[in-house]
Amino acid sequence: MLFTLASCAALVSLAVIPRAGAADIPVIVGGAGVLAYNPPSVNAVVGDRIVFTFREKNHTATQSTLAAPCTLAPNGFDSGFVPVDAGDVSGTKTAIYTVQSLDPVWVYCKQGTHCQSGMVFAVNPGDKLAQFQANAKGGTAAAPSGTASAATPSTSAATNDHKVIVGGPGKLVFTPSNITAKAGDTITFQFQQKNHTVTQSTFGNPCKSIASTSTSGQIGFDSGFKPVADGVTTFPTYTIQVNDTQPIWAFCAQGNHCTQGMVFAVNTVETGPNTFDAFKNKATGSAGAATPSGTPTSGAMKMSSGAGFAGIIVAAVFVLFL
Repeated sequence: MLFTLASCAALVSLAVIPRAGAADIPVIVGGAGVLAYNPPSVNAVVGDRIVFTFREKNHTATQSTLAAPCTLAPNGFDSGFVPVDAGDVSGTKTAIYTVQSLDPVWVYCKQGTHCQSGMVFAVNPGDKLAQFQANAKGGTAAAPSGTASAATPSTSAATNDHKVIVGGPGKLVFTPSNITAKAGDTITFQFQQKNHTVTQSTFGNPCKSIASTSTSGQIGFDSGFKPVADGVTTFPTYTIQVNDTQPIWAFCAQGNHCTQGMVFAVNTVETGPNTFDAFKNKATGSAGAATPSGTPTSGAMKMSSGAGFAGIIVAAVFVLFL
């Protein structure tokens, strides 16, 4: 399943024409017991593509700066968390950055203290790589930018997995559609008939992916389309991990399902203007429902997921630009 994420002005420009013979430069992100990008830096020219391939466990490729290695750069790109099961070496979980200039590009993993442990990467760093690495190890952690991306679970309290049914015979609904969860909890969506998604949005734009409306490069999660035939007994699942107790808003991107009220939320308030009922009413009254394209979703970023995989992003192929 493919889906496309739109980008902010700092992300990938589809108008850029790569040079003839542009190269794909592979970079491995993480791995069993590995908190590193391999290699830690590359030299590239305009049009080259940096292909990040994610390994276990759960990492990001997030743009930062030389001075603040562990903080998302203003208008910087962010892959979002990409969880990979232990032993998965399929290489399907990838992110692609297209080089736009010869200027240095600084990258880090925003999972927990991975950056402070030295998990950083650079494109065209010149003689500044050692300084960048030293700055990272001496820096302070930045709060994760994704509202529903994976995070390091709290060790002070037990975490829970919340089960949510998506669709079903004749149903256009998430069941339950409004839950409360704490940081570190997981939410596992089980997809039933017919063909649905769970796609992160915002309260202000319930039926549009957060990636298509964000002005800060936020990507959010998207399961991609999960077709389920009638009469099957095995259902695909998709799991996200709650990062904090801020509200999370989501919808089904299939046809007009969202405008028919197929929305989902986490940690909403019970009173005030931003309740779940207000979110649902805004969705059913909106005219901006997402429409499937030739592939399940459309835009500048592509990710894919396999049936039955439990993860925020099962696989990703996206393009970013400065």
